[in-house]
Amino acid sequence: MPTAPADSEYGTSLVPTVTPFANGSVDADAVADLSEFVLENGADGLVPCGTTGEFASLTLEEYETVVSTSVDAADGAPVLPGAASTSVAGTLERIDVAADAGADAVLIVLPYFHGANDPAGNERFLRAVLDDTSLPIVLYNIPSCVGQSIDADLIEAVADHPDLAGMKDTSGDLTHLIDVIRRTGDDFHLFQGWDSQLVPAVSLGATGGINAVSNYLPGLMAEAIDAAAENDVSRGRDLQLNHIAPLFDTSLEFGFAPTTKAALIERGVIDDDGVRPPLVELDDDQVATVRDVLEETLAVAE
Repeated sequence: MPTAPADSEYGTSLVPTVTPFANGSVDADAVADLSEFVLENGADGLVPCGTTGEFASLTLEEYETVVSTSVDAADGAPVLPGAASTSVAGTLERIDVAADAGADAVLIVLPYFHGANDPAGNERFLRAVLDDTSLPIVLYNIPSCVGQSIDADLIEAVADHPDLAGMKDTSGDLTHLIDVIRRTGDDFHLFQGWDSQLVPAVSLGATGGINAVSNYLPGLMAEAIDAAAENDVSRGRDLQLNHIAPLFDTSLEFGFAPTTKAALIERGVIDDDGVRPPLVELDDDQVATVRDVLEETLAVAE
């Protein structure tokens, strides 16, 4: 079984923070404000420069700015930046930048665009990174973006590496997550990244979650994880079905970074909803939908 919520050195509710922009440039002050907001309102740690953080649209200099600002704002709370790249060298370069900034671990993906021509290639890639990393590694399974899943056989093959800390699973495949739960030990941190399956995942043995909704409702997500870990079925069911799932569905429909930034503006946390191409900001009707769903949850949760 993976690391129990109570034993996680990284906490249980981590936030894949958006990257706020101001007039198209990274807004370091807003990065810090967002980091402080989520940590003061129930989150345990930060995961900047992930999918919701638009990592693929950041230069390496901007990446360093976001990570270092997040670490400073975290004031000792865990920071696990994304370090995704299509090559071993590119991945290690980002890991070293994150390490120099003071991060605690990083998330990495399998190579995207040019995938492995044989399953052995993925293991070769992961081992090359693991053997030369300067930080603990959390695998990031997001097949909708990468084009392939990190299958349970591969996870089991590399799970004994001393620098492998765990995995974030954003496959949306609960059967796959259960398979990983069955094959990993208590030093493997398993985070659910598919928000609408958060409570079931923790109830079955996942460590916690790294969830987009926690950007603007960090306390709600932390409460859901606690309810699942404490076997409070009634509370966990209510939070999952009536609040988390509808909010997550808006992100699925409108896009994670644009929807999350719109929600953060509604909450008064950031001022600019700007995203970088190929993403676009939400239109007025979409913003109204996000506002309605958010207000329904806030009326009950706060």
